[in-house]
Amino acid sequence: MNWYFAVLRKYAQFQGRSRRKEFWYFTLINALISMACGLVDSTLQLPTLVEGYGVLAALYAAFAFIPTVAVTVRRLHDQDRTGWWALIMLIPIVGMLVLLYFMIQDSTSGVNRFGANPKEHSDATFNV
Repeated sequence: MNWYFAVLRKYAQFQGRSRRKEFWYFTLINALISMACGLVDSTLQLPTLVEGYGVLAALYAAFAFIPTVAVTVRRLHDQDRTGWWALIMLIPIVGMLVLLYFMIQDSTSGVNRFGANPKEHSDATFNV
């Protein structure tokens, strides 16, 4: 859960770099929370705001949108790519596959134009 909260602490921080571990743990916990919200919505038969999204799921999606975009941009920065590459996901299917490929790639070593490599810092200190 530390990686999830680390992303939330950097709520709208688009500068810097994020390593794979930070991105993927946040994505995993975000998906689990979204599914739990959907389950609660359907169990309690809460009204739907948009097709398939209940009130709780929609509120959580709105809350998590900015941190999700921010961690995606920082993840792209980790590979020395500009954050504008995140817009590639607007291209149906192919864009999502390209972005997925970018997200699973390793970071560039050392310092790049977006800062120092966060992977080279010790996990024991857990720099946030």
